[in-house]
Amino acid sequence: MQVWKEYQETNKERFLHELLDLLRIPSISAKTENNSDMITCAEAVKKSFLDAGADHAVIYKTEGHPIVYAEKNIDPLKPTILVYGHYDVQPADPLNLWKSGPFDPTIIDGKIFARGSADDKGQFYMHVKALEIMTQTNTLKANIKFLIEGEEEVGSPNLATFVKANKELLKADVILISDTSMLSMENPSIDIGVRGLSYIEVEVTGPNRDLHSGVYGGAIANPITMLAKMIASCHDENNHITIPGFYDDVIESTSEERAKMALAPFDETAFKTDLGVETLWGEKNYTTNERTGIRPTLELNGIWGGYTGEGAKTVLPSKAFAKISCRLVPNQSSSVITEKIIQYFKTIAPAGVTVTASEHHGGEPYMTPIDSDAYQAAAKAINTTFGKDPIPVRGGGSIPICALFEKELGLKIVFLGFGLDSDNLHSPNEKFDIVNFYKGIETIPYFHQYYAEGK
Repeated sequence: MQVWKEYQETNKERFLHELLDLLRIPSISAKTENNSDMITCAEAVKKSFLDAGADHAVIYKTEGHPIVYAEKNIDPLKPTILVYGHYDVQPADPLNLWKSGPFDPTIIDGKIFARGSADDKGQFYMHVKALEIMTQTNTLKANIKFLIEGEEEVGSPNLATFVKANKELLKADVILISDTSMLSMENPSIDIGVRGLSYIEVEVTGPNRDLHSGVYGGAIANPITMLAKMIASCHDENNHITIPGFYDDVIESTSEERAKMALAPFDETAFKTDLGVETLWGEKNYTTNERTGIRPTLELNGIWGGYTGEGAKTVLPSKAFAKISCRLVPNQSSSVITEKIIQYFKTIAPAGVTVTASEHHGGEPYMTPIDSDAYQAAAKAINTTFGKDPIPVRGGGSIPICALFEKELGLKIVFLGFGLDSDNLHSPNEKFDIVNFYKGIETIPYFHQYYAEGK
């Protein structure tokens, strides 16, 4: 609608500066030192909804960080869209690799560099501004509810309790999530699925204390060495995961699905150049897009032990640790895979060390039906603002709450993300292109219009 375009053009600088203010709040859910910042951010999110025209907005306390709920109702006979997002962000470490302060948003070459810019403050804030545009122009076509949590980056430990206790409050017709990416602005896409997650921590213990590596080295099993051997055994020569039963429940993609995936543009040279690598790695007989979309993975997220400070210390450590995550594909269960990984490490523990392992968090894979009214509305909205149909793709990331929403609320989910895979999510120098931010605000109202018309 022309009225949407005119309102956004008039207010776009304000929209941007409001987002920058939100990005300045270090809402790191994983660190207790940022607990007060989490409350500050929740209050800011609540205010943003009220300023945008929500009927009301409420902060709900949980056993952890608060949840922000808001809604705008126009007609009980109209469909209701539940928008999910999260205001918490990943830790910014290592700080020395940032080109600017992670919570001092800086614009360089049309990109906003800040922690949370793309994941997920910038993306859920598009919905806040879309709400403002529709309310201020009196063009809202559907009822909207918003559920913005503060614990997504730590596995949403309290969201299930909230959802189960507030099913009537969250009653809707569909869930809309902007916490995903698209291929590019030239080749818009919509994620039709996200992978599940299994995340564990392994602890390997050898001697009862750190030892002098000269006096004891060669006579005592070194926990770091033993851990490295166990980790190396998780993949074979074809980079296939060796954990017994790991692939038992995997539904192999058909040749037709793989052929459709191959139609998505992919520049391998540009991909390698962007990452600064000379060659790619992964499971044999699968393309890069397949490895990051339709195949499960096992990756090391952190490993430590012994002395890691400045200078040298000749020590044989008592303990070594690793954080390991697996991305899962449809039909795999996070609880089943977690148990298999833990049991594997305990079973292969070499003599001379003991192994303990614990689960951090997990989540189930999710697929969106592309023949649904919601997906068709999203595709039509993309076509309206980009001038071309979106490419359906399988996302490599995880949104653990998707399966929870479908189970407890009986709702299907549609993803409408405007980030890019190159946005450095969870890494130093996270960014979000301003043009993507504006394009999301422009597109979202069309989704509401088309979905309401389709119902």
